[in-house]
Parts: sequence; C-alpha cells; structure tokens
Amino acid sequence: MASICGYHHVAIRTRDFDKSLAFYRQVLGSEIHRLWGEGDHRGVLLTLGNGNLLELLASDALATGPDDVLIHFALATDDVPGMVDRAVAAGAEVASAYKTLDIQAEPSPFRGCNAFIKGPDGELVEFFQELS
Repeated sequence: MASICGYHHVAIRTRDFDKSLAFYRQVLGSEIHRLWGEGDHRGVLLTLGNGNLLELLASDALATGPDDVLIHFALATDDVPGMVDRAVAAGAEVASAYKTLDIQAEPSPFRGCNAFIKGPDGELVEFFQELS
C-alpha cells in the first residue's frame, strides 16, 4: 500500500531569487543541496538541517497568483501514483498529473517523479519520489 515516507520540502516563489538565496545561505546557514535552471526558471533545494529541505523558485516559476509566495509542500513517498489514487479516492482533485523529472542540477543531475493534488482547503500538495 502506498504511504508517505516523510516531509520532502516546502517551496517558496521568490521575488528576488539572488537575495533570497543569499539570505538563506548567509544568514541562516543553509547549504545548496541541488541547483538548476537559469534566469526566471532557476530553482534550488537548500538544506535546513535534520534532513529537511527548502525549495526556492524564481519569480515566475509555478505562479498561481500575483501575491502567492508559498507554492506547495512536498511529501516524500515511494509510490507517487499510489498516493494520488489514495487522495483522489478521498475526494482530492488532481492539480498536476504524474510526471517524471530529469533535472540538470548541481552538483549532479537527478531524476524524480511527482504529482500534485489539491488538499481540502485548496492547498497544493506534491507527492515526490527521487529515482535512482
């Protein structure tokens, strides 16, 4: 049976990517876990300690409204389709169907898969699985 393995990350859409990245790295001491993209299509996963990650995305990435800052939170799973099925069976709406991701990140590219559902209050919940 599909299950959640833990929290994976929270995503924030930045108004000034470089300023936000500098703040989280220099002020809070976060380290870069993965970095990808260019310009307004940049993203970074930062370590927050205790195995937790924060995703910063450039201003136009996944924008859903002019003032949206919190984009989504992601839950790690070993069965993305199974978790979507469970959520839909409970009445959730699929916001973005299952897809495989090949992200050209530094220090190394990585592969994953994800899907998004809308939670009970319309919040976006991502089911995320890193693939080997």
